[in-house]
Amino acid sequence: MRIIAGTARNRRLQAPPGLTTRPTAQRARQTLFDMLMHAPWFGRDALEQAIVLDSFAGTGALGLEALSRGAQFATFMEGSRPGIAALQHNLQACGMTQRARLRHCDVTRPPKAPQPHTLIFLDPPYHKGLVQKGLRALWRAGWVADGALIIAETESVPLTPDGKEPEEPFQPFHAHLLPSLTAPPPPLLAQRSFGAASIHIWRHDNSVTGARSPLTL
Repeated sequence: MRIIAGTARNRRLQAPPGLTTRPTAQRARQTLFDMLMHAPWFGRDALEQAIVLDSFAGTGALGLEALSRGAQFATFMEGSRPGIAALQHNLQACGMTQRARLRHCDVTRPPKAPQPHTLIFLDPPYHKGLVQKGLRALWRAGWVADGALIIAETESVPLTPDGKEPEEPFQPFHAHLLPSLTAPPPPLLAQRSFGAASIHIWRHDNSVTGARSPLTL
């Protein structure tokens, strides 16, 4: 696995041993960053101004790719010791140690943020609801800037036997609203599937308010 473009192009990344880390496929990473660099809702200037949070970081491929392409700074959150060791190696190999910090922590119980971050990657283990738990915890701890771009990777939900879309695909959500509060979900800016993985992109908006669900009254 390598960095695709930028100042650290073609640098090899070390993955921790075992099956606990599932790096985002290189093809998916290429497509994602092509979108970020050229989309009207983000673009090269926004990427180069970004303060990045790579949560559930694993190898750090997403945050390192962003740094290689000019992002200002990145924080990497990882819960496993082998993952932290791989991240330290990869930061040094890419020459990024001065523009990054590591946090050895559970993303669902993060430390208080030193500053809000503007580009948030969430790539947790599948089938555990960790995108929702992680992003809400990060918002409560001050990591998510108002207007931050959220990029979440989840498991792809297969089509029904008759070839239709599943009834309950992943939906973007407002990190600052409890699940018991109802509000229209934030609009998806982009969504792509790559085999077993799907990437969902939306923007965080603190101004959205929700009405309490009748079921909770």
